[in-house]
Amino acid sequence: MRDGFLKVAAATPKVKVANIAYNTKSIISALDEAYKKEVKCLVFPELCVTAYTCQDLFFQSALLDASVDALFEIAGASADKKILFTIGLPIQKDGSIYNCAAVIFDGEILGIVPKTSLPNYNEFYELRHFAPAPDENTVIRLRGRDYPFGKNLIFCCEQMPEFKLAVEICEDLWAPCPQSNRHALAGATVIANLSASDEVIGKDSYRLSLVTNQSARLICGYVYSSAGDGESTQDMVFSGHNIIAENGAVLNQSALFKNELTVTELDLQKLISERNKMSTYYADFDRRYEYIYFSMPLQSTSLTRFYSKTPFIPYDEKERDYRCDLILQMQAQGLKKRIEHTSAKTLVIGMSGGLDSSLAMLVCIMALDLLGRPHSDITAVTMPCFGTTKRTRSNAELLCNALGVTFKEIDITASVKQHFKDIGHDENDHNVVYENGQARERTKVLMDIANGSGGLVIGTGDLSELALGWATYNGDHMSMYGVNASVPKTLIRHIVKYYADTCGYEPLSSVLYDILDTPVSPELLPTDEKGEEIAQKTEELVGPYELHDFYLYYAIRFSFKPSKVRRLAKYAFGNDYSEEEIDKWLSTFYRRFFSQQFKRSCLPDGAKIGTVTLSPRGDLRMPSDAVWDVWKKDLETSQQ
Repeated sequence: MRDGFLKVAAATPKVKVANIAYNTKSIISALDEAYKKEVKCLVFPELCVTAYTCQDLFFQSALLDASVDALFEIAGASADKKILFTIGLPIQKDGSIYNCAAVIFDGEILGIVPKTSLPNYNEFYELRHFAPAPDENTVIRLRGRDYPFGKNLIFCCEQMPEFKLAVEICEDLWAPCPQSNRHALAGATVIANLSASDEVIGKDSYRLSLVTNQSARLICGYVYSSAGDGESTQDMVFSGHNIIAENGAVLNQSALFKNELTVTELDLQKLISERNKMSTYYADFDRRYEYIYFSMPLQSTSLTRFYSKTPFIPYDEKERDYRCDLILQMQAQGLKKRIEHTSAKTLVIGMSGGLDSSLAMLVCIMALDLLGRPHSDITAVTMPCFGTTKRTRSNAELLCNALGVTFKEIDITASVKQHFKDIGHDENDHNVVYENGQARERTKVLMDIANGSGGLVIGTGDLSELALGWATYNGDHMSMYGVNASVPKTLIRHIVKYYADTCGYEPLSSVLYDILDTPVSPELLPTDEKGEEIAQKTEELVGPYELHDFYLYYAIRFSFKPSKVRRLAKYAFGNDYSEEEIDKWLSTFYRRFFSQQFKRSCLPDGAKIGTVTLSPRGDLRMPSDAVWDVWKKDLETSQQ
């Protein structure tokens, strides 16, 4: 429960139709299993106390009375388990029978939620037996005590404000205006759906999409539990299809016809972060709602859900290829518009022989193809200096030749030495002046070539470098349009590989593969005498990009505290990096992110590609003078 994690489960107990004693034992058994697995929120199917398929037996007083007895027996069995759970049962009140969900915690019945939308079509005849939920909340008296009764109930955890549960029952979701819409706007973060959805061909995929899309639309956790084995097969078959989704992502689902306990963890802090940012997510303080509080002591939640080491990169290969292709198209379309608007005659790009400039070049090629213009309209400039290796210099030329662009080599060594002489800098002092003087000279050359040819300088810097401020101010930091500005380093590698795999031209793919195998480096410090060994390797200086991209995704995309980012990094990378390494580079990330905002405040234009972007005109409006003391304190506390 700490860090906003809530372990949830959907259970489908085996039932026998109208055998309430058997069903009660089955429910309690599933409850015990969930308790052993540290579940804190558990959802059982619709009418599981009696079985959904009782038909006209629902009119029998014996069945209805026995259902209430079972309710109290199940509630009593939950004492001291500290699990908030729901069970489905029929309850009669004021001359009507209702299809209900009872919400129970720690031996106590917190409230009863009746079903609103009663299907009475095809194989369903619920209006024959049940009345729809009344518009206003009321109370129901059971065994001499009044309990909240109504569709407008939200159950809130005192110790975990993010945890607010609301209930809808089966058809309530399938209806044109689902009850969960209202619940979420009234503050519910978790929707429990007690269902008895029969199985017909194709319904499982539709059901999955329905639950997934609803969780995305409402930015909520959605726990869907459906009836399964033991229901009458007189006219229907039930598969026990349980689904747990979070903001459009399926975290876990059961196999059909297995009656499984489906368990995972919801990240409620993540949901609240998303809601906080969405200005169209209007809270609806509907006075008809009643908020019922319960006390659940906070505990650490053991994580079982999957966290990718590379959150910017799809795990599935086909989806990854689709993503790479789409990003290339988006980058090219963005650049195409800028070329058309400025009537640029050429595109000028600095070619280092590295990943970033290679991707930028491929985007330029695609943009010109869209415009029906020759590749020779691209002027690629390689500018060797003190740290340029033979490998990167060669790869830059090979790539340009394979693409048919205009290639120029301009050795800037003499210009940089003259600049050092002009400002009185000792060229044997390899400090920041030595490095940045080269980067700024390269940018000046590109800008002047572009001016002379009526062109645009295309920036190559990526999202990861922007986050860390790993760019020379007014050097490689500056361009006339930055095509890679919202593409992280880890993703760039996959995009370039995808292009190499699919271009169908061996000379091009061959050089791209070699570029992929080259260590990332700014090549600003002198190489060896043979010009073969790279003196600087970026990841040895600022840390592994796979860690920094992971930090960037969770710290900026979801606004997580450093302590939570640290926890997730340890969980995802525990076998790859030591705790000391994770802490070192996480501290580096936050320190650099805050100190380097001034570089991001004056970024060139560049189209947003993914859900994380650092443009001051887009997603990140951050003061350049902000300090990171609060984040530093949280990180240091988590390390103790």
